[in-house]
Amino acid sequence: MIILLWFSLFVAFYAFFGYGILLYIIIKIKRLVRGEIIIPAIITDQLPTCTIIVAAYNEESILDEKIKNTLALAYPADKLEFVFITDGSIDRSAEIVKLYPQVRQMHSYERKGKIAAVHRAMETVTTKVVVFTDANTFLNEDALVNICRHYSDITVGAVAGEKRVYSSGANATAGEGFYWKYESKLKAWDSELYSVVGAAGELFSIRTELYQPVPPDTILDDFMISLLLTQKGYRVIYEPAAFATETASQNVTEELKRKIRIAAGGIQSIIRLKGLLNPLPYPILTFQYVSHRVLRWTIVPFLMMLALLINLIIVFSGSISLTYQLLLLAQVGFYLLAISGWIMEERHIKIKIFFIPYYFCMMNYAVVMGIGRYFSGKQSAIWEKAKREQ
Repeated sequence: MIILLWFSLFVAFYAFFGYGILLYIIIKIKRLVRGEIIIPAIITDQLPTCTIIVAAYNEESILDEKIKNTLALAYPADKLEFVFITDGSIDRSAEIVKLYPQVRQMHSYERKGKIAAVHRAMETVTTKVVVFTDANTFLNEDALVNICRHYSDITVGAVAGEKRVYSSGANATAGEGFYWKYESKLKAWDSELYSVVGAAGELFSIRTELYQPVPPDTILDDFMISLLLTQKGYRVIYEPAAFATETASQNVTEELKRKIRIAAGGIQSIIRLKGLLNPLPYPILTFQYVSHRVLRWTIVPFLMMLALLINLIIVFSGSISLTYQLLLLAQVGFYLLAISGWIMEERHIKIKIFFIPYYFCMMNYAVVMGIGRYFSGKQSAIWEKAKREQ
């Protein structure tokens, strides 16, 4: 029982913090041996042709601003195309896109989901590179050139941008911004070691020729599309100088809805990408994939609950070991901080130190709920967007 307790704590710690520490050490050693990574220079004449694809569903409140932001991006005009898809929208989204002749609009009255819309758009793309970005995010001016310069390396199959979350700090979603800063650092180190293990839909790109359609019921299409090409030997590079900014979820209820969907998509992806669990073809990639994704999306939440239960049994069975008493005190204290964060969220009290434990526990609760929802067949592939801060 004691061995199981320490194993549970070790795996949970490793998945969220230990992997980051280990990755940092490996990167430091790699830099000492091979030197600093050289970022390709931006040579305008050598940039590939590029198409930006934006799938927008009922985004009339923000779509005009999104189009203007997209059109203002720095890139050779003769090498850039814009495609906005408004399938199924019942608001003014389609009419807004029509106001911009520079943009090629695709619209269908039937709503089949984001990935179905993207597949339809990809059938019309003729450029070397395609960039995907969400309708509710805004890109920095040099995002495209910073992404596309990496395609001069023939081993690069995809480039992921950075997701930045702006929060007013008024609720527990302030933890979302902290979480994404940490995730961004892990992605940068993953990329430097070998490859990012999955791109976020806010901003990522691929070589058009490598695009592989995923099944229409795919929940995390961006994650699947980017990782499928790693099975062919290509790498996914992370570029923090290309970033997409969005506001945090309006409240923790909206964030929880989003996290449960991601968790359901995570377990679906692990099942469908089972080939990545085989370390023989690409051992470093498998190490990264299991450490950064698989553990978090499968066993960690259950191990956290098991660790608390075993610790309680050990202490209340008469153990006088100070080690296990302090360990139990630390676990209970952490969860009390999370509960305090939940109470403060309900009362709209701003104390960020409580929001981070609350957000952490909420994420792990979402994994449990997401796994249940996926295996019960209740998770739809059609995205129900979370409400965001204004």
